[in-house]
Amino acid sequence: MATITAHEPKGKHQSKKATASGWIGSALEYYDFFIYATAAALIFPQIFFPKGDPQIAIIASLATYGVGYVARPIGAVLLGHWGDTHGRKTVLILCMFLMGFSTIAVGLLPTYDQVGLWAPALLVVLRLIQGFAVAGEISGASSMILEHAPFGRRGFFASFTLQGVQAGQIMAAAVFLPLAHYMDKDAFNAWGWRIPFLLSFIVIVAGYIIRKEVEETPAFAEVEKSAAVPKAPVIQAVTESWRDMLRVLLCSLMNVIPVVATIFGAAYAVQPGYGINFEKDIYLWIPVMGNILAVIVIPFVGNLSDKVGRRLPIIVGALGSGLLSFGYLYAISIHNVPLAIVMSLLMWGVVYQGYNAVFPSFYPEMFPTRTRVSGMAISQNIGTAITALLPALFVAVAPPGAANIPLVVGAITLAICAIAAVSAWTARETYRVHMNDLGKPEAVPVDKPEYDRLREQTLVDARLAKAAA
Repeated sequence: MATITAHEPKGKHQSKKATASGWIGSALEYYDFFIYATAAALIFPQIFFPKGDPQIAIIASLATYGVGYVARPIGAVLLGHWGDTHGRKTVLILCMFLMGFSTIAVGLLPTYDQVGLWAPALLVVLRLIQGFAVAGEISGASSMILEHAPFGRRGFFASFTLQGVQAGQIMAAAVFLPLAHYMDKDAFNAWGWRIPFLLSFIVIVAGYIIRKEVEETPAFAEVEKSAAVPKAPVIQAVTESWRDMLRVLLCSLMNVIPVVATIFGAAYAVQPGYGINFEKDIYLWIPVMGNILAVIVIPFVGNLSDKVGRRLPIIVGALGSGLLSFGYLYAISIHNVPLAIVMSLLMWGVVYQGYNAVFPSFYPEMFPTRTRVSGMAISQNIGTAITALLPALFVAVAPPGAANIPLVVGAITLAICAIAAVSAWTARETYRVHMNDLGKPEAVPVDKPEYDRLREQTLVDARLAKAAA
């Protein structure tokens, strides 16, 4: 026990409360972010852009989706600075308010027929605000949960950040299902699509109530008390940890899988220009079911990473999901709904979670407490910004009427996943390094037998506390 005392921050660890706050906050905030993604693929080409060439409208709509990711590096710099100087709790509340109000505003926008080019221009501005806001969410929530988690269980608890993100995507797609299925098509295109955006008012109220209850993390409190909070965490992160920031950036290219599954896949399946003609309500069930399975799988993979390390699940998840992208796109191309569902469940719901469940612990563990939010936020958001431009690229290289669309898009996807896998392989293994030693090049991991003993003691203590409650 002396080992833990010497290398773990003292203070009150609110593991469960921090995890619940991170989960619910991420779910609500990513609900906002992904209802835009769904609408950009299914609705916006028809109502916010000039009538005419359907390929141009699809590219323009998906480009506005990518614009949100372009804003994320800017948000990461400013919000990362805030999170490392003012604490994890305050930055998460700020992110939530920015996201909520910008999403409500999208639901109030006039269409192209009403105001002409002002419609797509305003849409781009609001998407920029969304991207700015979401830039601090995963890094802030992951850091908060990680720093509240007990040694030996950081991977398990931090994985709930991404379980919340997946749940937000389920809500984003699910809220469109009854509207798309039961509403008249003209009514849905005229005003029904606005309902999910206006519901974000509930997100703001619920998220604030939940997040204000969590105390600042013991690790950040110790840094703050010792006056070690940096005045320029962004500069310090770049100068001290640029190699790990580069690794995180390259690993974050794995965002190509959700791009293929939920953005390009949606446009490929339902937009008239491609001629596949999946029904919108049927196609919406594909990412919903994949994400439901992901919600189940994520904590098991997070727990596995506490046993075998972070790198192996990420590498397997990257290469496996990249290979499965070929089958998923092929199933759409032959209009085989059951096969598309099966491939989605395998690619998105199971194999991709090797990466998705583990990066919320793997990334922040690369950085010391004083620059953790900045280091993770900046590098991750630059990586995802790159991949978010891929839907428009995919449509450009595999436009409506092109041959071998699954092969072309699948090959690009697999190549990107291979880059992420190699980057993870070059990283240090961090799961057996104590909290106060994270980010130090000279840090020595706890010996595996001793780590297993300490982890088992943590599990026993948790069971005893639960029984006494």
